[in-house]
Amino acid sequence: MEQYKQEFIEFMVESDVLRFGEFTLKSGRKSPFFMNAGAYVTGSQLMRLGEYYARAIHEHYGDEFDVLFGPAYKGIPLSVATVIAYSKLYGKEIRYCSNRKEVKDHGDTGILLGSKMKDGDRVVIIEDVTTSGKSIEETFPIVKAQGDVAILGLMVSLNRMEKGLGGRLSALDEIREKYGFPAHAIVTMEEVTEHLYNRPCMGKIVINDEIKAAIDGYYRQYGCHAGETTGSGSHE
Repeated sequence: MEQYKQEFIEFMVESDVLRFGEFTLKSGRKSPFFMNAGAYVTGSQLMRLGEYYARAIHEHYGDEFDVLFGPAYKGIPLSVATVIAYSKLYGKEIRYCSNRKEVKDHGDTGILLGSKMKDGDRVVIIEDVTTSGKSIEETFPIVKAQGDVAILGLMVSLNRMEKGLGGRLSALDEIREKYGFPAHAIVTMEEVTEHLYNRPCMGKIVINDEIKAAIDGYYRQYGCHAGETTGSGSHE
């Protein structure tokens, strides 16, 4: 596993973004882990988060894109932090763009924040995590309505590696199958478990034998087969 992935896993725990216990998701599933990207709130956290996203995006999409689109609301700070990091790490000026939930009819009018998109733009979408793919159903038509733009793919932070709404593939593999573009995550839940199991993080064991057994049980019920989760990401 790449060093930045190991650091990112520990960063999620340190930031209280990734927690272990018993949580009821919006889907109704009872999960032994929960990720809340809204817990990234300080300047240093957002700076580091942007750098982890930038490294993962560079690994999967290189420099051959023009716009990073972050859907409202959580995608707004994600896109801003990541384009700043991308400029710092790779010397490439990527434009950020986000949408408003409501169209503004005065001043800076329209549905978009940040850069406008134009014909020929190559776009990468950035989100925190997705379970159902519902957010992409809303985001896809917004991006495509801006002109003759190409969506190169989606980047999220964590792949939950569980079945999406279709009950066959992981949520991000469902997105790939439906929309035809790749979907990647900074880390998978398999990598998280491998890195944290019985290993101290912040002076304590966050995945002990009991939590590991709960995670294994969860995946027996909701997990995807190994061949169906590579490069994907899954919570909403």
